[in-house]
Amino acid sequence: MTNYELRFEKRTIQPGALRLFTWMIFFVFSGLGAFAQVSATIDSTTIEIGNEIRYKMQVEADSTQIVVFPEGQTFTPLEVIESQKIDTSRNGKRFNLTKEYALTQFDSGHYTIPRQKVVIGDKVFFTDSLKVEVKDVLVDTTKQKMYEIKPLVDVDAKFAFNWKKWLLWIGVSLLILGVIAFFIFRRKKRKANKEDELPPYERAILALQKIDESHLLEKDSHKEYYSQLSDTARKYIDEEVYDHAMESTTDELITRLDEEIRSGNLNLDKTTIEELKNVLKTADMAKFAKSKPDIITARADRNVIEQVIHKTKSAIPEPTEEELLADEEYRRTVAEKKRRKKIIFGSIGAIAVVTITLLIFILVKGYDVVKDTLLGHPTKELAETEWITSAYGSPPVTVATPRVLIRNAYQMTEEQKQILKGNETFVYGSLAGNFYVVVTTVQYKQPTEIKLNKVVEGVVGKFESMGAKNISVKDEEYETLGGAKGVKVFGNLEIVNPVTKKKQKNSYLMLNFAENGGFQQITLVYDVEDRYAKDVAERIINSVELRNTK
Repeated sequence: MTNYELRFEKRTIQPGALRLFTWMIFFVFSGLGAFAQVSATIDSTTIEIGNEIRYKMQVEADSTQIVVFPEGQTFTPLEVIESQKIDTSRNGKRFNLTKEYALTQFDSGHYTIPRQKVVIGDKVFFTDSLKVEVKDVLVDTTKQKMYEIKPLVDVDAKFAFNWKKWLLWIGVSLLILGVIAFFIFRRKKRKANKEDELPPYERAILALQKIDESHLLEKDSHKEYYSQLSDTARKYIDEEVYDHAMESTTDELITRLDEEIRSGNLNLDKTTIEELKNVLKTADMAKFAKSKPDIITARADRNVIEQVIHKTKSAIPEPTEEELLADEEYRRTVAEKKRRKKIIFGSIGAIAVVTITLLIFILVKGYDVVKDTLLGHPTKELAETEWITSAYGSPPVTVATPRVLIRNAYQMTEEQKQILKGNETFVYGSLAGNFYVVVTTVQYKQPTEIKLNKVVEGVVGKFESMGAKNISVKDEEYETLGGAKGVKVFGNLEIVNPVTKKKQKNSYLMLNFAENGGFQQITLVYDVEDRYAKDVAERIINSVELRNTK
């Protein structure tokens, strides 16, 4: 069993102050009897995947002090599968408290059990962090029977339903139909608006021509024929003579026309009025009494209506200048209203088309991809920008990155100058940002044997010095496409974002080489939740190459 005692931070204290501080500590603890000891042990530093580690914490404290042990998942990246009750024993006036935890991990690699906090009275103590290794389970193929891989099975296409493809086709079809319907509706509306813009006389003559072209009499639709004929005459009179002609009965309309003639506002003869009255009466009989005049009479009635329209136009006095101005103002108002309606309906149509298009892309590509495409995403922009391939440091490391790495000013100590010929670092981003890239090269003055496995042990300390916590470590051998061999270290860590003040879980990946008489290290750290960062990291790692300077 390995035993790790509590460590205190080192401070630089002057000798006199140190003696004074020591005596003060001695008198305080002697007087209060509040001295406490905390230790932590594990039963093994190496386990196989899924096996448990027994983590034991022992506390020696005064009987008057309250001791609080850690609870919950404070052992991350290891998982707590059991927390036993506190075992208490007495040693004179002091108590020995023992608390055991069962920890495990289901992924192979090197891990660090973080320091654990123990509260004794009003003081806080921390245990040391402990390193453990989780190994893969080896399978003995001589005892465990191996089976052949099953062949691929073809799936009948009729049972494979691709809902995204169906939604795409349905959405595109609806979009096309909507666009076609929009243009057809707009064309009809424009045609109707053009007809409405015609003067009442021309509009009435055009309506009579449409009645002729409809062939309603040949179709035996007398009711519809006379209804359109009557409406044409009434609408013209409504617009030019009497503005209640459409809703008036035939007798009321004829009476009003007689009054207009007597007052001098309409210069029509009695015969024309009588002929109009007869046609309107015939139309009333066809519409309400299902009367069916013969075709000759019907066509003669149509000619009567046309003559009435001609004569009425000639009989209406010319409008005064005030009436013309009022009419022009009215037309401008109507035109402005129509223009506003066109703008509103056009805007609604455009918004509908854009919305449907967005919905189709969201269903096919996903909401996040569409959002990042429209609003932008920092890492997505890195992936899609033009990359730069460059050599950094000495011995040089060639790597492709979306941005040029900036040289980090580093001053070597006198001791380092005696050993090192050069030490260069090139950086992009920050540890708490979306993406962080560092290339470091070290060149020695004398041939030096570099043990890359020692680098793995220093990874946790390096990240902890940068403020990272809950660091998991895995390592494996790595070889570039050019044949340079090294060690790849990877895992996860947590760091507090200085802007949002929230914990951010990052993945990291580190390549370590000892080539050309030097040491080369490429480090990448990125946000786990960033959906583009992993692809960018893999592209950078795959581009790494070490030039031979010999």
